[in-house]
Amino acid sequence: MIVRSAFRRGAYHDSVTLMQAQQALRGLPGIVEAGVVMGTEANLDLLRQAGLDSGDLVASPDDLVVAVRGDTEAHVGAALASLDDLLRRRPAAGAEDGTYRPRTISGAARLLAGANLALISVPGRFASGVAREALDAGLHVMLFSDNVTVEDEVRLKETARTRGLLCMGPDCGTALVGGAALGFANRVRRGPVGVVAAAGTGLQEVISIVHRLGGGVSHALGTGGRDLAAPVGGSAMLDGMALLGGDPSTTVVVLVSKPPDPAVARRLLERAATVGKPVVAAFVGSPPDQRGPGGLYPAATLEEAAVLAVQLAGGAPRDLGTAERWEETLGRRAEAVKPRLAPAQRYLRGLYSGGTLCAECVSLLDGLVRPLHTNVPTGAARPLESPARSRGHTVLDLGAGEFTVGRLHPMLDMTLRLQRITQEAADPEVAVILLDVVLGEGVHPDPAGALAPVLRDARASAGAAGRDLAVVASVCGTDADPQNRANQVAKLEAVGVLVEESNARAAALTGAIVAGGAESKGLWARLSRGAGPPGSVAVEPFEPPVPTPGAAGTALLAGPPRVVNVGLAGFAESLRAQGVPVIDVDWRPPAGGDRAMLDLLERLG
Repeated sequence: MIVRSAFRRGAYHDSVTLMQAQQALRGLPGIVEAGVVMGTEANLDLLRQAGLDSGDLVASPDDLVVAVRGDTEAHVGAALASLDDLLRRRPAAGAEDGTYRPRTISGAARLLAGANLALISVPGRFASGVAREALDAGLHVMLFSDNVTVEDEVRLKETARTRGLLCMGPDCGTALVGGAALGFANRVRRGPVGVVAAAGTGLQEVISIVHRLGGGVSHALGTGGRDLAAPVGGSAMLDGMALLGGDPSTTVVVLVSKPPDPAVARRLLERAATVGKPVVAAFVGSPPDQRGPGGLYPAATLEEAAVLAVQLAGGAPRDLGTAERWEETLGRRAEAVKPRLAPAQRYLRGLYSGGTLCAECVSLLDGLVRPLHTNVPTGAARPLESPARSRGHTVLDLGAGEFTVGRLHPMLDMTLRLQRITQEAADPEVAVILLDVVLGEGVHPDPAGALAPVLRDARASAGAAGRDLAVVASVCGTDADPQNRANQVAKLEAVGVLVEESNARAAALTGAIVAGGAESKGLWARLSRGAGPPGSVAVEPFEPPVPTPGAAGTALLAGPPRVVNVGLAGFAESLRAQGVPVIDVDWRPPAGGDRAMLDLLERLG
């Protein structure tokens, strides 16, 4: 096999263009494998693992790198020669039908009457400038982009607050506003449960389970993953609580976050007592100790938060199984798997696309499986020396920044996770692979369909080597999602995957398989205190003052937003499919993305 590389120094292309060019190269005659990435160290390491190291993989994060492996010099040379044409071939959003796309956000806002929200998904080093332009144009902001400095985040949220606007993000992947699903959001019925979340897949898990329990969601506002860190102070969550507190369609508010800064958590819980509505607090890995004043209800898991919310809203949720009955089922499933494992198989490998789901898994298994390694360490879990290589029990968030700089999120592009499944399955010490499968708008159109053949082959290879390989998964979504949850579950179960109703249950089953019997006894009862039978949660009467949101914020929740999209075309396509008014900006990076020129322009002001 022949391996060759090519480089484009200081070249910018969005991650969708790179993914499509990579797929096109793989389809060329004689080409076995290809990679088209920005030159971050994590991406270069992935190329090496894929057998695409030509010996000259030295690049900067601003360089475009293409590596190709093929059967002959002629085929490899022809593939590399086609790169520039492939990068030019993809039309920009709106260009296919000749639709005019303005070059600025302010121009787009003038063209779309009543525009009130900017959805921004440009590369991180440009994102804060684009968000400032949106705020200057009087638009609320959903900043999907990550890799934005915390200093810029604080400035953006302070600017938004002074102007009566809401800044969701950076790193805000999901929101539901007025029935419109923004970013990676699920299709759920409307109802009285409102959510504010500093956790994208945490938000999705809660609203999806609320839907499957028979409840409904008014709005779900993202804040960005760092919002509850000390420097940011919970700014967007405080604003979101105020908005939902004043929203007549919301009767219960759910707060979702990874472990918050303790001082920020106290501030949020104090404010929760003034909302005037029951508030469920699901701080993954760090739930409040007990019920608080003014109707505060702590939840140990995301599933429990959803159950509590439906009950507090006056519903009788559909039965997902009591803790006692489910733990009995867990025990039977775990005991059925264990005899098929070889003596050397003792480790779990969690490969998550959702950061909050990964964090929930780590927090639930912390102390049960030892030692536990992860790139989202909490409690006694240990940080990995290199996220590219697992060690012992390992649970990875493949959507973390070290994996997504210069490449698509794993909810969109399955390439990284498929490679990692094959890598982990080949390890004779691995007993269980644990996965989340996240459905909804803007994500992979058929994640289970992409995973199934790789999982089938991985299990077959393990069987040929004289061992079994257990695969456990949860599917976050609903049957109303474009992928249809029931169909996705069926595809996974057809290749032997053990699919659980929630992420917490999937983590618990995995823990029961790899931990000793004594350690796993009473596992589910410890993980979820249980919300009791349907209708058992009483709402305490209280009428504290309700914060008054600004007029702009109230208007945002009054109906579907009118969106200015800056970045990924798929988000605009999703909104159009939902009937949401949207206009695309023909955004280009300043100076073509050239780092040296950008630095010069910044110094010149």
